[in-house]
This record gives sequence, structure tokens and C-alpha cells, in this order.
Amino acid sequence: MIEETETIEEFLARHSADVEEAVRKAAAAEILPRFRRLAEHEVERKSGPHDLVTDADRLAELYLTGVLGALLPGSVVVGEEAVHADPDTYEALQGDRPVWIVDPVDGTRQFVHGDPGFCTLVALARRGVVLASWTYAPVPDQLATAVRGQGAFLDGERLRAGAPEAGRDLRVATSHPDFTTDAQKRALLGLWADGVAARPCGSAGLEYLAVARGELDATAFSWEAAWDHAAGLLLVEEAGGAHVTLSGDPFRVTGGNTLPFTAARDAATAHRVRNLLSA
Repeated sequence: MIEETETIEEFLARHSADVEEAVRKAAAAEILPRFRRLAEHEVERKSGPHDLVTDADRLAELYLTGVLGALLPGSVVVGEEAVHADPDTYEALQGDRPVWIVDPVDGTRQFVHGDPGFCTLVALARRGVVLASWTYAPVPDQLATAVRGQGAFLDGERLRAGAPEAGRDLRVATSHPDFTTDAQKRALLGLWADGVAARPCGSAGLEYLAVARGELDATAFSWEAAWDHAAGLLLVEEAGGAHVTLSGDPFRVTGGNTLPFTAARDAATAHRVRNLLSA
């Protein structure tokens, strides 16, 4: 529990391990027991055939909401499923209170289809600035963490994205066409160019982890839901990467971004992808 005079930074120094434990327990209790065992009634559509929610999403978010709120009294939780139920909840990102940004199962489509490419995402932000993040892939049991100004780590080892190797195609993961407007589709067509190897993205959180590890050169996304991006963008930043929107500004988790936007292994690659999107 945070003390009255304690800063967020001091809270993180004392309680990062508690957040890690909460994320792992949520996965162990609510997500993994349902992996490849979902009954038909445990899966529902939200906005369309690719926008799914399961009992694992709902119950893991409820678990994390209770634990994280108790760890940091006065904080609020902005979770994907809570915002779906009450869109006004999203406004907390604009306020002064610390905000936990939670995506209980990032990559629900993969989860439903029995694909292990999903993760749990948690970030802590205040006044629109992401201060810490946790990206947990339950099936391989991998945990990536980042604290602003203190670096990014995967299972305790520091991540350094580095610049892409010269002389080969850029590897870029892009938005699924079903989640783009006509204008955004035209922008994303800029990636289908010589010198770029583009493919549809999977779990956003795992794509960001791939960028932070130097296994993927960049992402290009056309939506801005904070729970999909907050944790991964800090991870990429702290690994030495960069992110930029179509307007040339960094991505803001509070919204109002000019889309699509990109996150990349280094600033030069981010601006190269942004220029392709602007072409």
C-alpha cells in the first residue's frame, strides 16, 4: 500500500514485484485454465467477428482491478472490458489520479483459437505519462517489464532493440484491415513497398516485445486504445526505440493521435516508416 508522502517512483521501487505477482496469479487462476478449454458460452462477440471477449478476459480483469487498486489506494483502473461496459471510464486517463491500464488478454482472437500468441498487459500512468509496464506471455512464461528512465527487461535481462541490420528488408507488423478506415488503409498501403516485408499483426503486446528484442523492426497500428499500446510503447522506448504518429508527434495514450502510428527499434526507423505511411 502506498504511503501518504510516497511518490509513484517510490511506490514502484517497493511494489513492482507485487504487480508482477498479481499479473502471474491472474493468468494462472483465470486465463491458463481456460486455454484450449473454452466452452461456446464462454466466448462472445463485441463489435465484430474479430473483436471477441471471453470469461478469461472478464475474470482476469476483475482480479487485477481488485489487487492493483488495493496496492495503490487512490488509483483507478482503466481496463478493456470495463470501458466496453462503461465508455466514460476511459476519461480517467485525462485526470490527475494514477491509472492502471489493463488488457487482461491481449490477443483474444489467438487465445480463442488455441494459439499461444497472447499476453496480459498492465501499465501504470499518471497525467498521460506511462511510468511502468508489465507484459506477461503465460504460455512460455515470459515477463517483460519497464520503468521510465530505468530500462526494459525480459525475465531480468536488459533489452536493447538496436538499429536494424543494413541491406535487408524492414520487418513491419501492421493493423488488420478490419480495424482501419479507408484513409488509414491507403496510408498502410505505403508499407507494401520495395525494402519492406510487411505482415498482419498478432497480439499488439507481443509485437512490441518483438520490437524491443530486435526481432521485429517496427509496427504500424491504426487504432489507439490505451490498453493495447501503453505497456508496449514504454517497453520499446526503454529498449532504445521510438514511436511517432502520422503528424510527426509521439503517440499519446490519452488519445487524439493522427493515425496510423509506428513504433520502431530506433528513431531513424520510426521516421522511415512514418514517411512510408505519409507517402
